[in-house]
Amino acid sequence: MKPAMKPVRIDRTFALLFTVMLTIAAGNTALQSVLPALGRSLGAADSAVAAVFSVSALLWVIAAPYWANRSDRQGRRAMVLVGLAGFTVSLGLCGVFLAMGINGLMGPVTTFIAFIVGRVIYGAFGSAAPPAVQAIVAGRTSRDERTKALTLLASAFGLGTILGPAIAPYLVMGHLWPGGPMIGLSGPAFVASLFGAIMWVAAARMLPRAETHSHGAAVAYPSIGGQASGASITAATAEPGERVGYFDPRVRGWMIVGVVMGHAQAMTSQAIGFLVIDRLHLAPADAIQPTGLVLLMGAVSSLLVQWGIIPLLDLKPRALVLTGFALGAAGCVAVAGATSLYGIALGYALGALGFGFARPGFTAGSSLAVGPDAQGSVAGKVTSVNGVGFVLGPSLGVGLYELWRPLPYLTAAGWLALTLVYAWFTLRPSDPGRGAYQAR
Repeated sequence: MKPAMKPVRIDRTFALLFTVMLTIAAGNTALQSVLPALGRSLGAADSAVAAVFSVSALLWVIAAPYWANRSDRQGRRAMVLVGLAGFTVSLGLCGVFLAMGINGLMGPVTTFIAFIVGRVIYGAFGSAAPPAVQAIVAGRTSRDERTKALTLLASAFGLGTILGPAIAPYLVMGHLWPGGPMIGLSGPAFVASLFGAIMWVAAARMLPRAETHSHGAAVAYPSIGGQASGASITAATAEPGERVGYFDPRVRGWMIVGVVMGHAQAMTSQAIGFLVIDRLHLAPADAIQPTGLVLLMGAVSSLLVQWGIIPLLDLKPRALVLTGFALGAAGCVAVAGATSLYGIALGYALGALGFGFARPGFTAGSSLAVGPDAQGSVAGKVTSVNGVGFVLGPSLGVGLYELWRPLPYLTAAGWLALTLVYAWFTLRPSDPGRGAYQAR
């Protein structure tokens, strides 16, 4: 019998770093959940709203590997502070610009151009914190407990995707003082920035200055529907070894599955706020709670399957992908035809359930397709693919939505169905059966 794995040591430093990751994810997704209503209230085009997060995600994908490597030279503590500063300044500026637009001090076009500038700061600098946080935790744990500690740390991003949409409706504020400027829908940005500033001060005072030789890995963009896959943990713990390309025959099929899944999820999640407003005929300010409820159900559904159902069923990666794509396609079709809040929420939760199956299947299948020497390289590719979906996906989804409201959901369903057929004939069954859960 194997000895039981030691429990993760939850000390003050680990708790702080967990809260840092939670704050970054929750702040970003809280802002995402209210942005469709903000765009509508300002009279901005829906496609402009989607472009804001596409630009931010693109910069995150580009900058994350750079910061992961730079932390090895300039120190992990410094990179955590850089990431938190980028998060705090970005959200603070976004709040200011949005408040100015709400109060009529800037026009819709000017407001969103300024807002994109704020999001550029987040994408470029916010990605510095996660790999540095990983490296600090890795340096403070033994090899036996490192994977478990990093997995627990990564769960902060998953919890943030739940917490952000859940609390966003309660952060919408009225006038700053009687007769003063209206805060309104910019409230989540200000509150997230305040928490970021508190975390920066706490990190500056409490993080150890002593450096370790452990490494962190780039982490995918924290977005609604973008739950952690576990690939960054593998990349952070794997030894340098064989380099594997995206089109390597061993992983090519899995990479195609990942690209389709990521874009389908990003398209549908980014358009859902607009769909709630239009299908329920709501004023923008009245759509915050229904939108938050739909997003919350999706996040809980996805995390439930990854944390509970997958370990229980013990499915292999190929089966996870096939099951996930079938459920995801059914959920997208259900959302496309839904006309009530209950129907939209149920369809979105079903789709998220499918993505919850498919994402760890994609991660584990890619990992099991190669040998031990290639684990770090493949994990980096998986993380990159998970992030790329949130670069083009939001703009593509909202662009299709502007043509016809059900179109992004029917398009995603079609892609998932076609890729399911491709996966059926292309992907090989992988062993061991618990690989998907372990990789997560």
